[in-house]
This record gives sequence, structure tokens and C-alpha cells, in this order.
Amino acid sequence: MNLLVDLQYFPSIILYENLNKFSNIVFEQYEYYQKMSFRNRCQVAGAEGTINLSIPLEKGRDQRNILKDVKISDREDWQGQHWKTIVSCYNRSPWFEFYRDELEELYRKHFTFLLDWNLACFEWSTGMLKIPVSVSLTQEYHKNYEEGNWADWRGKILPKKRVDLGIKYRQVFEERIGFLPNLSILDLLFCEGKNARVLLGG
Repeated sequence: MNLLVDLQYFPSIILYENLNKFSNIVFEQYEYYQKMSFRNRCQVAGAEGTINLSIPLEKGRDQRNILKDVKISDREDWQGQHWKTIVSCYNRSPWFEFYRDELEELYRKHFTFLLDWNLACFEWSTGMLKIPVSVSLTQEYHKNYEEGNWADWRGKILPKKRVDLGIKYRQVFEERIGFLPNLSILDLLFCEGKNARVLLGG
């Protein structure tokens, strides 16, 4: 079965927990950009709770461009800021040093389009997890897909929907703020390393 889903910035754990249930992952690139989503943000754990890392966009978050045409704004050094936040949050995590160099290199690369950045993040993370996955992009927009062959998750994984998957692991600030479920896949990688794939059921 094919999974149809929006392409997100270092997606939340729930997506990866379900990857092995589908034969092919198809990312929607012809939908209109939707604000208040994970398309240009990811969530990590800070000392005071959840931190939203948000990518600034040309024309802002209220634009009506299709996703493949949405451009990242270069008016500020968002990659540098996000990287500093990630280092601050995870420098003491067990596996951060293992991934640090390659991830920092990714954050130093320039990307014009949000779609390209998000795809690079997904490919990096599945590579680190060693999850074999077939990925493609939609070639046109369809409102509905055949139910027997498609699982349509577009717009279903949202920041406001905090889903507790039952996947538990020791987080950096858990003793201080409690366990935060379904953060970005980065949180699981930095805290669990090679064991992350096992926890995801891979």
C-alpha cells in the first residue's frame, strides 16, 4: 500500500513508526502550502519544554503557493540559529556526537525551496536509521485516492495533535519536564542512537 503524506521538516516520530507498514511513500508537492503545520517546523525538547524550530518563508506563512514553489527566506540565518538550538538542547544526549558532523554539514548547505530542504532532512534521517524506503513525489494534485491502495495522511500529522505512541525512551530533560511524546525524529536519534530503529519496530 502507498502512503500519501505531506513532506515535513525532520518529521515527527509517528511517521517513522509507520514507514514499515507501506511499500511506497509518496510526498504531496502539489497541495497549497498550509500554515500551522510541520511543513516548515519541527519540534525538539528544550530545558523548559517543547521548542518549535520554524523556517522563515518568502511571502510568509499566509501565502497561497503550491508546496513545490514555496521558497525559503534568506533574510536571516535560520539554519545557524536552528543548529545552535539543536546543539544547546542535545549536546549532552548520549548519541549527539555520533551524528553531529554529518548533521552540521547538512545545516551548512543552502536550499532555495522548502521542498528540497525537507526531502534532504527525510533522506538524512532514514539513512541514519537505516530504514529502506521507496520515496516518490506526486506529479499532480488529486483530492481523493483509491482507498484500497492508498493511505492518505495529508494534513493529519499536526503540531496541535500530540499523539502518544507508547514509544518510551529516556529524554535529555525528562526528569525536569516529563516525557514529551512524538517529537521530531532528531530527539529519538540523539537519545537512542542505533536502538531507535528497534523502538520504531524496524
